[in-house]
Amino acid sequence: MRTLKVLLIMISFLSLSAMAEVQYQIHIKQPEHHLAQVEMQLDVSQPGALTLSLPAWRSGKYQILDLANGVSYFQASMADGQPVPFQKTEKSSWQLQLPAAGTLKVSYQIYANELGGRTRHIDDTHAYINASAYLMFSPKHKDLPLTVQLDVPAQWKSYSGMEHADNEHSFKAANYDVVADSPIETGINQYRSFEVDGRSYGLVVWGEGNYNLDQMQQDLAKLVATTGRIWQGHPFSRYLFIVHAADGARGATEHLNSTVIQKDRFGFAKREDYLGFLSTASHELVHTWNVKAYRPADLVPYDYLQPNYSKLLWISEGSTSYFEDQLLLQAGLMKKEEFYKGLAKLLNRFMHTPGRQVQSVAQSSFDNWIAQGGDHAANYSVNIYSEGFIASWLLDQWMLENSNNKVSYRDLHNQLYQRFGKTTAFTAENVKQIAKDLTGESLDSFWATQVESPLAFEPAALLKSFGLEWQADKEQEVFSGVSGTDQQGFTAVTKVERDSPAWIAGLTSEDLIVAVNGLQLKAGLTERLKDFKAGDKVELSYFRKGRLQQTTLAVRMQPKGPGVIKAVAKPSRQQKAQHKAWLGVEL
Repeated sequence: MRTLKVLLIMISFLSLSAMAEVQYQIHIKQPEHHLAQVEMQLDVSQPGALTLSLPAWRSGKYQILDLANGVSYFQASMADGQPVPFQKTEKSSWQLQLPAAGTLKVSYQIYANELGGRTRHIDDTHAYINASAYLMFSPKHKDLPLTVQLDVPAQWKSYSGMEHADNEHSFKAANYDVVADSPIETGINQYRSFEVDGRSYGLVVWGEGNYNLDQMQQDLAKLVATTGRIWQGHPFSRYLFIVHAADGARGATEHLNSTVIQKDRFGFAKREDYLGFLSTASHELVHTWNVKAYRPADLVPYDYLQPNYSKLLWISEGSTSYFEDQLLLQAGLMKKEEFYKGLAKLLNRFMHTPGRQVQSVAQSSFDNWIAQGGDHAANYSVNIYSEGFIASWLLDQWMLENSNNKVSYRDLHNQLYQRFGKTTAFTAENVKQIAKDLTGESLDSFWATQVESPLAFEPAALLKSFGLEWQADKEQEVFSGVSGTDQQGFTAVTKVERDSPAWIAGLTSEDLIVAVNGLQLKAGLTERLKDFKAGDKVELSYFRKGRLQQTTLAVRMQPKGPGVIKAVAKPSRQQKAQHKAWLGVEL
């Protein structure tokens, strides 16, 4: 009899546990003031201390963002209305003292006016909801299923990579990690749906602009059909593209089975601009495998309150950048010449990045959490995107050459997905082992010289192996090394390239250049220097911290543009074969 009672108690407990879920409601009644009221409800099994936290960063952005700075009017009570004492214990956490077991209710206000950060934005036309910036979590309840119910204006429509719960404005997720990686777009928007290879895709666009929604849908359908070139299988059954078309908008973020892409409302019509949009869409789609299905072990699990340091972010971001235009090329959305043009810009930017001699891609990955801008960024460091792209390219070449063009970097990523997708995360040793399994050769030497050390390669030699050459522009222009913004009567310096003429002249960021050879600037420094030739020495007058100073700059010339990458005159059979194995298209 006693055994039966214990069994019944266990069954009852398991039934309650299976039914338990965390419930959120987001009320948007004052969208014009960027405000939302959040209500959270969860069942607690015992009295005592319980901590609730809002993440300090969001996935896809490896920097501390301090998302709790939008929280106010925090309150907590039990279901019967009994207040629950609490105190804030650190910038993102509140500790509650529960008087008893039962249902806990928490409410707080969110101020959401950060569109560019792709975390939280509310206005009278829409709300963008990244749960990391709206929904608190309890570590004890983080693995429980949950629902999110929206209370929004009647004409608004709501979309997410999550499944709907009870109605079009409610969503459900298996746990907090899923909702934190599944943003919601709700508001006045346009929507298209399509299917490719038995999978459902959605495209929701907020904002007016010069885009063609039908063309976007058609091209995205072509793009998603190419992913089999890299991976065997999909980590999703449905996927959502969220697009924000707004003044000055830029950037994008990958999520579990969706992405948000932000672009200036008038940045779609020109061919180059539209290709930029498609490249971004491709980049974020690649992330659905590379980061969301498999990612560095250092990022598993996400620590929402502290940085997750990793030396492999160059694979997460740089390799994703490396694959993005390859997929467009395969989909017929980008011409071969346009692909080469992108390579020329990348290599030209690399040669104007003095930090390439200082920092490795592994170091850049680890330090991404504290990456700086201004003079320091390009002069003493590299970034995980562009230099990670080049490291991926070099590794691709290594694999092709060590396998007689039988396996490539695509095969390595497919193996990462097959071995680690949805089950665990990979390490540097895993990458090395896969490369050895595929080619029969050790990757240790490559890793030491190209990953753990600053990149060391000759662009001409790399291109030549694929039957390409890089031809510099014949037209020359003045090179000062100054990056800045031209204002009425002066140029405000934002960056100075290390070892450039401006660097040698002693200029630095925040200097205000006001005159050349005693004559006031009218059209900006770059335009004024066009009046001089190589070897000329000009006197610059500038303000630094309010004090007028002078220096002498020696004019230097450089090719006007990034140059042109094209096929060599008589490519060899090996060059043709390696090019075909690399991109899947003939040289």
